[in-house]
Amino acid sequence: MTPSARVQAAIELLDAIISSARDGGPAADTLIARYFKDRRYAGSRDRRAVRDHVYDAVRRAAERPESGRAAMVGLARERPELAELFNGSAHGPAPISADEAGAAAGVVPGWIDPLLAAPVEREALLGRAPVDLRINRLKAGPDRVASFYPDAVRLSGLPEALRLPEGAPVEQSDPWKWGQVEVQDAGSQWISAACGAQPGMTVIDLCAGAGGKTLALASAMAGKGTLIAADTIRSRLSRLDPRAERAGATFIETLLLDQGHEAGALQSLHGRADVVLVDAPCSGTGTWRRNPEARWRLTPARLDRLVAEQARILDFAAPLLAPGGLLVYATCALTDREGRDQVRAFLARHAGWMAEPVDVPTGRAHGDGLLLTPAHDGTDGFYFARLRRTA
Repeated sequence: MTPSARVQAAIELLDAIISSARDGGPAADTLIARYFKDRRYAGSRDRRAVRDHVYDAVRRAAERPESGRAAMVGLARERPELAELFNGSAHGPAPISADEAGAAAGVVPGWIDPLLAAPVEREALLGRAPVDLRINRLKAGPDRVASFYPDAVRLSGLPEALRLPEGAPVEQSDPWKWGQVEVQDAGSQWISAACGAQPGMTVIDLCAGAGGKTLALASAMAGKGTLIAADTIRSRLSRLDPRAERAGATFIETLLLDQGHEAGALQSLHGRADVVLVDAPCSGTGTWRRNPEARWRLTPARLDRLVAEQARILDFAAPLLAPGGLLVYATCALTDREGRDQVRAFLARHAGWMAEPVDVPTGRAHGDGLLLTPAHDGTDGFYFARLRRTA
């Protein structure tokens, strides 16, 4: 591919990403993979260059652009060397006219900016994310695993965590093949640690998804006790079984729930759990550095639905705890509606519960919980709180 053809390919991909974001379709990575599967003539350098163009344009535009060309023109206005490739050559984009408007630059969509928690550093939300690993103590100790990653940095306070440079080929390493490590952002590891799971406990991961935090809990429990991973989305939950097998965490039980009817399905577990983790579905505003096009998918109506769903999940999670049990509420969101205000509303609705300090050496206290941000903590953005059942 010529340099101009790469720009045109980026425009075509951006058109697909914009349309998918508007209509709730596949994520950008999926669309890029499909695009190149149908264009095998593109070499590895072509694919890398096109992908870089696409994500540079996505990161630059806070609001969803009108078109892929508008997104790339906006980027080209800031990069003269890129503007030169709009030259009308074969397979390349037409020249940029003097009055052609490009997509506006920005970090946070205007409507959501005032909803973000006050301490959040906006510019850092789109920074490049490192690769964090969690060492699986069911298979190996930290020192042994760390020896395989000479470029890794140990993270203070997280003895099972290693940080590698962005793009590190983890899946080619032996510890990955042997089930000794999982890729997991340090913020997620802090949330798992805040659960305080111990061997012999009964622990429920109520919104388990593909089981990243479930596996961290399994490691903390040393494979002993009852650990239930529940979710309403079959395709996500089905990914946990092979991961658990690889990690040596075969004691995990999975429970597929029917959305809207979870309370009835969970009734037999009422009053039995020592710990329940609610890693609730959320806006994902804390993960924009990994999924920048997520900004284009979020709408006020969708945020309203998410806030209502979070409250509903908390309400059917509460009866699962035994007296003295711990409910950990977490989101990878940085809006106060999904974090601070959601916890306050739960405590107002439920007598016999109290928030307790989150005793970890990171983050900032915010409301009754803890706020993690990329700039302050070097993690994805999270809000989490520890809620204790007192009666």
